[in-house]
Amino acid sequence: MNPKEFLEIFPAFQKMPAGVVERILSVARRKKIPAGTYVYSEGDYCQAFTFLISGEVRVFKMEETGREITLYELGRGDTCIINASCILSAVPTPANAMTTVECDALLLSAADFKALTEEFAEVREYVFKVLSENLANVMTLVEEIAFKHIDERLVEYLLEKSEQGNISATHQKIAADLGTSREVISRLLKDMERKGRVALSRNLVRIIAM
Repeated sequence: MNPKEFLEIFPAFQKMPAGVVERILSVARRKKIPAGTYVYSEGDYCQAFTFLISGEVRVFKMEETGREITLYELGRGDTCIINASCILSAVPTPANAMTTVECDALLLSAADFKALTEEFAEVREYVFKVLSENLANVMTLVEEIAFKHIDERLVEYLLEKSEQGNISATHQKIAADLGTSREVISRLLKDMERKGRVALSRNLVRIIAM
């Protein structure tokens, strides 16, 4: 990857001092990560900072019972604040991150990432900005869980995730994203189907009337 391509995907680095991008590209390694691969698991110490060139990564918490809740998702041009904060603080990760499709990524070693943040104030500011954005997303999630009924959140989720009225996802995936059980989601969707609001088929929800 050349600097121009990197800056197109990660425009925040356009304001970095001369040499930062070239330094990243000189020491980072590019890697294809298959779908369904853990980028990191809860309790791991992160060995590398990930620049996501393409694909999608889901960051989530899992209970001992196996129930999951999605904290946030990462796509092209994103970096993960849990990944960054755990490297900088040298603590284990408090969550999991898994690819949902094949991903293309640049991996910068933990040592090189820490060196950049120590040397350049602009890199530190970038990390703080990402932290602020991700914290806002997580706080929104907490508010939704605490103050909204799950049926209201499900309707909002379906409308947000739909493409031409269709949502391609399993009931388990929807449940994980909303922080509830598959059984609850299946029951709510069946009720919505009986009322003529959606049509259900395998791994597909089609919106009819919301």
